[in-house]
Amino acid sequence: MNEQSARPAFVGVAVSHASDPVAAADDAAAAIDISETCFILAFIPDHLVSPEFAEALEARLGGVPIFGCTTAGQISGRGYETDALVLLAFPKRHFRCASMLVTPLQPLSIKTIAADARRHSEKFLRTHGWNRLALLMVDGLAKQEDVLVSTLETVLGDIPVFGGSAADGLSFSQTFVLHGGQFHTDAALLLILETDLAFTGLGFDHFLPSDQQLVVTEALPEDRLVLEINGAPAAPEYARLIGREVDALTPEVFAENPLLVRQNMAYHVRAIHAVQESDALSFLSAIDDGLLMTLGRGKEILETLEAGLSVTGPEGERPDFILGFDCVLRRLEIEQKGLKDAVSDIFRRHRVLGFNTYGEQHCGVHVNQTFVGVAFFGPGRKLLP
Repeated sequence: MNEQSARPAFVGVAVSHASDPVAAADDAAAAIDISETCFILAFIPDHLVSPEFAEALEARLGGVPIFGCTTAGQISGRGYETDALVLLAFPKRHFRCASMLVTPLQPLSIKTIAADARRHSEKFLRTHGWNRLALLMVDGLAKQEDVLVSTLETVLGDIPVFGGSAADGLSFSQTFVLHGGQFHTDAALLLILETDLAFTGLGFDHFLPSDQQLVVTEALPEDRLVLEINGAPAAPEYARLIGREVDALTPEVFAENPLLVRQNMAYHVRAIHAVQESDALSFLSAIDDGLLMTLGRGKEILETLEAGLSVTGPEGERPDFILGFDCVLRRLEIEQKGLKDAVSDIFRRHRVLGFNTYGEQHCGVHVNQTFVGVAFFGPGRKLLP
């Protein structure tokens, strides 16, 4: 194994492919050195969700805090996984952590969340010379990520927020975060981390805006539903614009033909989830009447992935590992094009670990069809831009 794909030095990785919840917990936990571990992130396939799994994981890991969520796929040291339990063990010598469970999300009180997050950050005493970041894992079906991440980014000040929306494969039925030995729905998990490692944030997609623009002329924002585009029923109009029939609109077609919104001088994907009754389109992020959108056209996905992950540290070194939040719609497109093995190889070489999401959070914005991540390097006081 070459140096670039060797096991990371600053995070432990444990994987189980067992289908039985208790067996999976036992199998993965056995590979963790709890005496050296500050906390654990768990990326969990939805078939393992049960009280028995949560209890077994807590029992096997001897009081080490475990945080996580259900996923639409995992990224282990081998690349893309489908039904694997992935545990990441963050060592005490390089990390400290404070957690906050946000629930309920529906309704979401911005005032309460802001006050609680600010108090949570202030109570977490700073370690001299260490840097801070925040990780957010949130119920991917509660439809509250847009407001939540913008609020947190504002109140946390100089602490950057990175995250992903919990998923349940492609079921879009019920998603969970794991906190305090229990699974929670209609909830989000905020982790504030301190580390003596240098790190930098990543966020990229593989789309460019085309010349084809459209406008939302009727929507139900609270439900993320678009009823009309350009004054016509939404699904037929979208299908017309991309040269397809309505009955041919699938997640794979949506992934290849995204709609982009310009915000803060950049374009972000507003991903379509499905065709609903009365030819409405449901979206995975915020939508509103009068929103101007642009049809996206794809760039070469392998080249953009390689370029996006090719970051360097203070001394020009490659990352020790990259914690990644990768949209499930990216994965669907990759698999449809037969590129899963090639992408897994890129992930291995860049030491990417993480999960496939229903949406990503970066720079105070909830986005779709994007890779968001944090690249960690060796110890050093310098916080990279």
